[in-house]
Amino acid sequence: MTGKGSDGLVVDAEVRRGDFTLAVALAAPSGQVVGVLGPNGAGKSTLLSAVAGLTPVATGRITLAGGVMDDAGAGTFVEASERPVGFVFQNYRLFPHLTVAENVAFSPRARGMGRRAARTAASYWLDRLGLASLADRKPEQLSGGQAQRVALARALAGQPALLLLDEPLSALDAGTRLDVQAELKRHLADFTGPCLLVTHDPLEALVLADQLIVLEDGRIVQEGNPAQVARQPATDYVAKLVGLNLYPGRADGSRVTLTAGGSFVIPDQGQHGDVLAAVRPSAIVVSTQRPRSGSARNTWPAKVTGLTLLADRVRLDLDGQPPALVDVTPAAVADLSLSPGSQVWLSVKATELEVYPHTGRRPGQG
Repeated sequence: MTGKGSDGLVVDAEVRRGDFTLAVALAAPSGQVVGVLGPNGAGKSTLLSAVAGLTPVATGRITLAGGVMDDAGAGTFVEASERPVGFVFQNYRLFPHLTVAENVAFSPRARGMGRRAARTAASYWLDRLGLASLADRKPEQLSGGQAQRVALARALAGQPALLLLDEPLSALDAGTRLDVQAELKRHLADFTGPCLLVTHDPLEALVLADQLIVLEDGRIVQEGNPAQVARQPATDYVAKLVGLNLYPGRADGSRVTLTAGGSFVIPDQGQHGDVLAAVRPSAIVVSTQRPRSGSARNTWPAKVTGLTLLADRVRLDLDGQPPALVDVTPAAVADLSLSPGSQVWLSVKATELEVYPHTGRRPGQG
């Protein structure tokens, strides 16, 4: 990732937890939100734990704002309580016996600030996040959105150089999440340090993050800005996350021979060698008879193996060469009499295929 300046966070290390090893090299420049995506067990929590000072690195180092936080080779390790890091936990972890104001004041107090100065800092952040009227409440008296804002205020009140957000919206109901997400984006835009945002939600990552890294099996398998990652996924996990079909293959001018069988005609852009072809489920057309004409140059037979209702559309799971996920309307399901076992034809225009070089980077590789 670009921007490996001394003013932000730089991690180039291995962290070991039991039989699991996380090996990453990443940078989060000041003023940027770096979203960290990955399936369960990918190493997201291990990464946050190492950066926060809760787990030492086995090899390599972590620096923040030019200062060394952890260096296995030099024997340097800054304890978590001494690191200028604000942490918003998944379930917020507000102290139940303290008021909102006391919870927020705890962070500056833990950083060595005097009682009066800590209260002043807490008051500032309560006002800033619209929480002043809740100052005397206990956490049990707060809604989910209010608790999230209190946790953020507590993290920011300690004047951190780095902000860590661990699934910050996962505890909220769907109705509250969008409002709090927009609010969180505004506050993150004002934070001058780097921020690591761990999330399972692709929309959350696309909305909140300036850059994304994707972890699988303890390795970074893709990184880039949200638009790049969403448009050109590098692994099946990322493709499913952003809702695309992804096919590895080998290009030779205007044709891609797919690894799993079948082939695609593509616009001839002079590509040769290993590539990935991505296509939106909504770009694939389903019909009960083989198309005889039209602009779609790619057609192949398939069998419906599953149907799932997704809001206003139906997701078809189709077995063919290649297999595909296809989105159609409920009306189309009725018109075509689709059900598990139905034999259909699929077609997609060459121009609907996003074809790009396949670097071969996979989980378990450096």
